[in-house]
Amino acid sequence: MIDTGKTLALGMLTLCVNIVLMAVKISVGIIGNSYAMIADGIESAGDILSSIITWAGFQLSLRPADEDHPYGHGKIESLAGFFSGAALLIAAVVIGWHSVLEILTPHHAPAWFTLPVLFGVVIAKWTLSRVIQKVNKQVDSRALEGDAWHHLSDAITSGAAAIGIAVALIGGPGWESADDYAALLACGIIIVNGTIIAKNALHDVLDGNVSEDLINEMRSIAAQVDGVRKIEKCRIRKSGIGMFIELHVWIDGDLSVWEGHRIGHLVKNRVQNEVPRVIDTVVHIEPASGDHESADDASTSATVS
Repeated sequence: MIDTGKTLALGMLTLCVNIVLMAVKISVGIIGNSYAMIADGIESAGDILSSIITWAGFQLSLRPADEDHPYGHGKIESLAGFFSGAALLIAAVVIGWHSVLEILTPHHAPAWFTLPVLFGVVIAKWTLSRVIQKVNKQVDSRALEGDAWHHLSDAITSGAAAIGIAVALIGGPGWESADDYAALLACGIIIVNGTIIAKNALHDVLDGNVSEDLINEMRSIAAQVDGVRKIEKCRIRKSGIGMFIELHVWIDGDLSVWEGHRIGHLVKNRVQNEVPRVIDTVVHIEPASGDHESADDASTSATVS
């Protein structure tokens, strides 16, 4: 199960880090004559809003089902993930636009002391991204995936700016815009990943299919129950970090209704005990008789929920 206390603490840490880094980037950028840093700091202000929405959405998605929402609130998490991906795309466009303006506007090279600050930002953001990704491996959250990429995108743009500033300082006159060109390259990476995150989140919102590996895993678990002849169909839809499963199970058609009902519950219990992320399992019992297995005849099937 998810430790909501730890995830909430991680969300607060994310918010605090973004606030501190925003202040550092803007102040050092102004003093060190680096518009790239100032723009990055302004983009971090957007990250603060994005993190609040992402983590609030994640926490709300963990609320249990109620009378108005019998399937729970998991879709909030996917919507937060879509917002996170869209915010990445917007951030990339804004940074790219300002980078082009800076390239077209003559300006001095940034001060040398902006370099160690940027390296510090890269380390902080990369570390935070890795921590969130580690948590996300356990829960498979689109919202957390998006937030992790927000931090990684910050690390990428700051790293690109650091490389560009180093080139500008070493190259001297004529190389003042090196950090802006580096920021444009980083924007391309951010756009690609923002698109992927938004697409995956929208896929979940629309109840798109899950991976074949996950489907095969559920089939294998259900097929191990005594009395199960075959798993005909397995449908899975993701809802936040949880899943709803529908299984069509073939059993001996000569068994009694009570026995079929018992096997159906055994299948359901086994799946949900072995995979805690499964919120609910609906088992359709289909009769099989000898070599003739007529599971396609919907009128002879029964459902165990």
